Amino acid sequence: MAERLDGNRILILETREEAQFSRLLKEKGADVRQCPMFTIEDAPDPKPVLDWIARFTANPFDDLVLMTGEGLRRMLKLVRQHGGDTEMVEAIAKSRKFARGPKPGKALREIGLAPDVTTEKPTSEGIAEMLATYDLKGRRVGLQLYPEKDHAALIGAIEAQGAVVDTVLPYVYDSKAADTNILAAIDEMESGRIDAIALTSSGQVRRLVDAARAHGREDQLRNALAKTPIASVGPVVSDELVAYGFRASITPAEDAFFMRPLISAMSVALARNSAS
Repeated sequence: MAERLDGNRILILETREEAQFSRLLKEKGADVRQCPMFTIEDAPDPKPVLDWIARFTANPFDDLVLMTGEGLRRMLKLVRQHGGDTEMVEAIAKSRKFARGPKPGKALREIGLAPDVTTEKPTSEGIAEMLATYDLKGRRVGLQLYPEKDHAALIGAIEAQGAVVDTVLPYVYDSKAADTNILAAIDEMESGRIDAIALTSSGQVRRLVDAARAHGREDQLRNALAKTPIASVGPVVSDELVAYGFRASITPAEDAFFMRPLISAMSVALARNSAS
């Protein structure tokens, strides 16, 4: 049957949308192996986030750049805990909204809004390239960041256009407890018990490498990934793999960088592998 994964053991790494991804894979007959990699936690000190929100609601930014949907949801949750979110939603509505890919747009639609502009490339570099086409001189730009990424180049690029940048980091990753899960997943790949590993974020690549290095298992990881087909949801993940010396052998067709097209690509590639 077309686009089936019956019997294939697919390793997925924990993300916020892990449950949905797992369900879609299982619907196609896959034997899903899940590896919790980290948990997302609120910023340990909420004051800087609340202060940023206060500045935003008192005087809405000319432009709001949302890097992740998770960031917007975390800020809305925090402000609801401190008396409601109406003023923040109103401030967001007044700002010109730039979204780094489809996920921030989805979070905006959950509060009845939509991005004014969405990047073609869902990367920090894509955001910088897009903003470079706008006149930002003298404009106040609110920039929502995400953890474990050096955003200095992006901030510098926006400031170089004459804008005043106000940044916020609404959440952090807690990854230490998951190292045991990652090492077990590496063992499974190396032993040939995994038919493909599916990666949906660049952070997953970094976590795999960081955990392997921390435990002296980097060579084992390289051997494991050499044996295991790597499925990448899109160019952000693929570029991160290349940066560490790996290569995705499965990617969605026609630049459709979402879960369902990724699953379709895996079904085609793995069926071809089993037939050869």
